[in-house]
Amino acid sequence: MVAYGARYAPDQFEAEVPGDLGPCDLVAGGGIAGRVVSSHSRMKPPTRLEPLGRVTDEHGEVITLAHLARPVVPVLAPRPRTIAVLGTSMNAGKTTVAAALVRGLSLAGRRVGAAKVTGTGAPGDPTLMADAGASRVIDFTDLGFPTTYQLPMPQVIRILRSAITDLTSHQADAIVLEVADGILQRETAALMRTPEFRASVDSIVFAAGDSVSAVAGVRLLRDEGLPVTALSGALTASPLAMAEAVTGVDIPVYEAAAMSDPSVAGQLLAGAVTGGRVVGDGGVLADDSGQLADHGGLPQERSRLTDYSGPLTAETVA
Repeated sequence: MVAYGARYAPDQFEAEVPGDLGPCDLVAGGGIAGRVVSSHSRMKPPTRLEPLGRVTDEHGEVITLAHLARPVVPVLAPRPRTIAVLGTSMNAGKTTVAAALVRGLSLAGRRVGAAKVTGTGAPGDPTLMADAGASRVIDFTDLGFPTTYQLPMPQVIRILRSAITDLTSHQADAIVLEVADGILQRETAALMRTPEFRASVDSIVFAAGDSVSAVAGVRLLRDEGLPVTALSGALTASPLAMAEAVTGVDIPVYEAAAMSDPSVAGQLLAGAVTGGRVVGDGGVLADDSGQLADHGGLPQERSRLTDYSGPLTAETVA
């Protein structure tokens, strides 16, 4: 059994919902059926499906995810402080960053609610956030949507609101949101410019795959007036890429493991971090004077950049 849905995945497939029950494609491993309209050059042809029919209930009514959506109970409690994780593209490291933040906030004693508000339905991302320590996890599939690609913006906003309301009603005192794909993707670009998104997010951690896209992405978010406070993602696998990025941004660059540290996660939730610096998984942070201070964490083999005791600028990296 699969669900029909559109797919937006620059590294894999773009797909649309067919208008009939004719042969179609398995466009996502989470169980999404559609018809591929474009694909990355490295992708093999998708698995072909021959639908047998639609699933109905005992009354003969077709069952959709909307029929199975979680009820969202309105709540009068104030919204908890919320971190959103945005990125340059798919595979930029957004889910890993979100899970690290959940872990760090949970270790800090927070009751963390986590949500993925856009994307393509798959069990892996919500499961990772739950494993990281989230007290409750919800995503768009729970709210009745197999994917959010090509949804009208009012429906995407409704998903955002419903996810935050659900987590708030379950006594979360901190929320981590993941927004799928990249900030140039249609729904993501539109959502982050809405008043509802701006009113729902206190801090943004930006995930990037390389230093150039990191610098460009941070500048774009800043130009939109959004509160981007830290940079992370797949680029942090490379110390040299981190060093390049920190010369072009005025926010800290964190390895994902560093955000699992309760003190770091707490600072990010509060939006209290400033200044460009590299933070590795050994918990090395630059203090206000630019000197590196040890905040504990897992031991690591330090590079020359980590050992350097002065401010990390373009001149010192060179």
